[in-house]
Amino acid sequence: MSNAAHKTSSDRAMDVVRGYVDHDGVAVREALDSLDTAGSLEVHAILNGLVRSTISIMELTGRPFALEDLVRQADAVATVAPLHYELAVSEATRAWARGDQSAMRAVSCRDPTGAVHITAVGVVVLGLALWGRTGFLDVLAEFHEAATVLTEEWPSGA
Repeated sequence: MSNAAHKTSSDRAMDVVRGYVDHDGVAVREALDSLDTAGSLEVHAILNGLVRSTISIMELTGRPFALEDLVRQADAVATVAPLHYELAVSEATRAWARGDQSAMRAVSCRDPTGAVHITAVGVVVLGLALWGRTGFLDVLAEFHEAATVLTEEWPSGA
């Protein structure tokens, strides 16, 4: 039996992000193996929380970044995604850089798993820009721990 069957949505979210950080296409695919639509939506929600938090921290710190650098970084990170998702990440990233939120959402909404890949790459790019690799991996560990505690304290259906 696969370990993927025992993974929580939070585990999968952190695994896909770490896979992208490590440029490990196998880890990226394994993190999302056998994920159904509901699971993809849960993973996406976790990643969306992480990306929003990261953006807020970037804004609070005033950390400068160039959009063209983030787009190039997203292209480099996305090379380990399955090909059709690599292209979706590129399209969504460019829409984000242009400030075209509706186009970015349109790309993300076509496929829940695609939205997971797009958001995971966004998390990686922003996290690396803000904290660097080591710091970002530390932040991921803390975020995962907090998400796990919250999940255990408030199980779904309670």
